[in-house]
Amino acid sequence: MRAVVIESYGGPEVLAIREIPAPEPGPQEVLVDVVASALNRADLLQRMGLYPGPAMEHEVPGLEFAGRVAAVGRDVGRWSVGDEVMAITGGGAHADQVVVHGDQAMAVPVGMPLTEAGALPEVFITAWDALVLQGGLQAGGTALVHAGASGVGTAAIQLCRSMGADVVVTASGPKCAACIDLGASLAVDYATDDWLAAVRDHTGGHGVDVVLDVVGGDYLDKNVDALAVGGTIVQVGVMGGGRATFGLGKLLPKRATIVGTVLRGRSLDEKVAVSRAFADEVVPRFGDGTLRVVVDRRFDITGIAAAHAHMEGNANVGKIALDVQAG
Repeated sequence: MRAVVIESYGGPEVLAIREIPAPEPGPQEVLVDVVASALNRADLLQRMGLYPGPAMEHEVPGLEFAGRVAAVGRDVGRWSVGDEVMAITGGGAHADQVVVHGDQAMAVPVGMPLTEAGALPEVFITAWDALVLQGGLQAGGTALVHAGASGVGTAAIQLCRSMGADVVVTASGPKCAACIDLGASLAVDYATDDWLAAVRDHTGGHGVDVVLDVVGGDYLDKNVDALAVGGTIVQVGVMGGGRATFGLGKLLPKRATIVGTVLRGRSLDEKVAVSRAFADEVVPRFGDGTLRVVVDRRFDITGIAAAHAHMEGNANVGKIALDVQAG
């Protein structure tokens, strides 16, 4: 099968399309013919040698996919050959075929093309897990989402809107309008405006219940200031730096919580649990049109280096999708 292989660590030029052996499903796994996938920041970090993937003979990136079941393990009862499924995975999705545990796979939303579904699982599960499962956001609450025009950000805005929560985002100036269109109550240009002051003004000084942050660095201290009493900061990335200094004493009167989280490093049982809960509670919202995948640009898998370069340019609003095989 064809696969994107990281042959050394560095820039987009280290990515190569190679023929490698197809994976074989274990007793509880399904083999999927991948129609579509998408690019995530973690793929860029892995390419640079900064975010190791699971051990495999050939290092193939890719954290999500959608396609059709090609074979099932002997203990799989949930799926049959030909079923359309999608899933998150620790790696290997940028290839013609991938294997995943049968209980981790999810049915593609009714009426959604596989080309769209391939860009759904990673960012929507990440955003939903961070806001709701980790952060405890509820209807009537308020969230602050940094990088609101990113894949995770565009998912988070829609999830907040769909559950009746208010959402404030930060984004670069040209992207703020897109965030408002998706349902953000306020979009603040982080380059020119004081987002902390804007959050305080928007909430009447109360603060936000949950901060979803992919930036890190010097945002942390201001995130604490932006929190309401009992609020939670959920850190899902460190685009702005992995080291931060903040006033520890400020956490105490706010009874605040800081949570760090990733999907890749979780156990199989944890991934199955979050996938099944997401399939039950969130996937139906795509079928009725409440949620949608925001795709900035599509690349054929053979243009993977150009896709990486496009993401590194930070110009995208939403997902960078990858077409792997004809749908």
